[in-house]
Amino acid sequence: MWGEGNVLRFSLDRGDLWDLRRPEIYSRPDWNYQTIQRLKAEKNQAEMNRLFDTPYDTIPYPTKLPAGRVELRFSDGAQVSQFDLDLTSAEARTRFVGMPPASDIRVFVADATPVVMVSLLGAHGAGAGMDLIVTAPSAVSKLGYPPAKAIDADGYRGYVQETATGLRYGVLAKLRGSARSTLAITVFRSTDGSDPLPGAKATLDAALAAGYDKRFAEHTRSWQRFWATLSVTIPDKRLQQHYNLVKYFYGAASRVNAPPMPLQGVWTADGGSLPPWKGDYHNDLNTQTTYIAYQTAGLFAEGESFLRFMSGLLPEFRKFAKEFYGVGGAVVPGVMTLTGQAMGGWGQYSLSPTNGAWVSHLFARHWRYTRDPKFLESEAYPFCSAIATALASLLQESPDGFLRLPLSTSPEIFDNSMRAWLPPMSNYDLALVRGAFTDMAELETARHQNAAAKKWTDLAAKLPKDFVDPATGSLMFAEGLPYDASHRHFSHAMAIHPLGQLSNDAKLMNATIDVIKSKGSAQWVGYSFSWFSAMLARAGRADEALDYLKKYERSFTLRNGFHANGEQTREGLSNFHYRPFTLEGNFLAMEAIHEMLLQSQGGVIRIFPAVGAEWKDVSFDKLRAEGGFVVSAERKGGRTVSYSVTATVDGSLRMINPMTGLEQTTPMKKGQSIAVRAR
Repeated sequence: MWGEGNVLRFSLDRGDLWDLRRPEIYSRPDWNYQTIQRLKAEKNQAEMNRLFDTPYDTIPYPTKLPAGRVELRFSDGAQVSQFDLDLTSAEARTRFVGMPPASDIRVFVADATPVVMVSLLGAHGAGAGMDLIVTAPSAVSKLGYPPAKAIDADGYRGYVQETATGLRYGVLAKLRGSARSTLAITVFRSTDGSDPLPGAKATLDAALAAGYDKRFAEHTRSWQRFWATLSVTIPDKRLQQHYNLVKYFYGAASRVNAPPMPLQGVWTADGGSLPPWKGDYHNDLNTQTTYIAYQTAGLFAEGESFLRFMSGLLPEFRKFAKEFYGVGGAVVPGVMTLTGQAMGGWGQYSLSPTNGAWVSHLFARHWRYTRDPKFLESEAYPFCSAIATALASLLQESPDGFLRLPLSTSPEIFDNSMRAWLPPMSNYDLALVRGAFTDMAELETARHQNAAAKKWTDLAAKLPKDFVDPATGSLMFAEGLPYDASHRHFSHAMAIHPLGQLSNDAKLMNATIDVIKSKGSAQWVGYSFSWFSAMLARAGRADEALDYLKKYERSFTLRNGFHANGEQTREGLSNFHYRPFTLEGNFLAMEAIHEMLLQSQGGVIRIFPAVGAEWKDVSFDKLRAEGGFVVSAERKGGRTVSYSVTATVDGSLRMINPMTGLEQTTPMKKGQSIAVRAR
């Protein structure tokens, strides 16, 4: 919701609006991994681009589709002055210059049905100097679509858009009432080729018959349950507000049995063009870090929106592994459509087979936090097994006896150039392959399949060791290629965060962080700052972690809280000052706060592991830890004064006691709690 002067706009979106046509070049028999290997050996960058990158840039489909907007234009002198969002109820308000609160326009998106409800009071009522305009997106003409058909009859206004694939979609609005009127808006689409318009009309009529207040009461109850899941209290007003907003993003845009969040979630930029980056699912950082913070927050239902979506696409990923890579198992495209098909792009990263291991890590991580045996069998094991199987099939024994991939890259080092092909293996690929194998060993052990677990452990042992720069003692991009310049993507440091493979090697972890820091942030974007904050917190460097998190929030978020890729304050933090937003930076900020308050990688719980002197009074209630534990704690005057741990499953609690600093192990039964308060 936005606007200025006498115009109020509602930008609309829906996650399942896609043109899924596939460029013909992707069906060529030589569009495969073997061709990439050949072209890399020939150093034929031009042909590499023509086959694997140019179609993404030049053919407008496949793409997410824009839904359009609704505008209210006031001719009675009303002037928009302010927008507010109540996070607790997910209700927004528009205020007007010189008008009493009774003139505020209230808005919410119904929790259970796809309807925007708008309450217009007093002077803004129906027929009181207000025009209602529904605008169809003209940019779809680039896809060869005919002009949308306008609807303006029987009180309904909107449009229906015919597509090139048989999909029909549109926006419909209806206004009811006089002194106190209600506007209902819906984005609709066909699902089986039938006419979707009657259903859209019925949806609006039902919403208007129930009325704003009744629907809002139902909606509010759902959000009350959502906010009761956990709480975090930190002594920094701006970071507190940002944390709460990011939690709201999970509740607003990630629902089970609905499409999970792509680059911009359901807030696709409404700039009159097709969605930025085609609104796709980027799996070389963006989706994985968007879903990196829900586990500690205990927002498991919101996280399962992504996991179930990916699990449902497993047949497509298996097909991709067989047809493109020539192996069994499954491979996740680095850039993909709503239905899991590869979209191309820079081939070094969009078609890297290791991106799926970053996704499978989230399945294993979800299981570690929940210890849900049903999830293990039905979701985590099948997905992780398929990903690890494909990677094992692609490995080749090198002359030194180690297993390596035939090609290796590290997102997005050296961008789209021949230099991007690094000596196999990059530390990025190495960490992910190793993680996929060790995750499988852990899952097989949990399933009491010890022989199978040993197979994966043995495979992991045949991988090279981390490639370390002898001059600095830090992780390199790959053997012989040190981290020697500022870069936005810390792909070489995956072993630190999020994979947690260096938790017992503080020397290597800190040396790697020091080198990243020493090269500066000139080439960083917004998510780099929040990710680096999480990395610093993982290393226990509390003051630095907070400093980088503040820089992120201050300089790389827009007025509405969305993460911006470019620096907005021009303080010299980055050479990039552009404005496109993507969501992963927001969720990495939430993750950074979690890393400061509670860590449990490796199964050892650490309370306030990276809280510095500036945060003397801080607390959290009902955060989650690996092993299925619910943890609460409070810190006052720079000292931990209480903590409690509750087991949701039978298990063994391993914890660094925050009051003594000593590690302790305690067997616990499901439902059992330990509560300690300082004397």
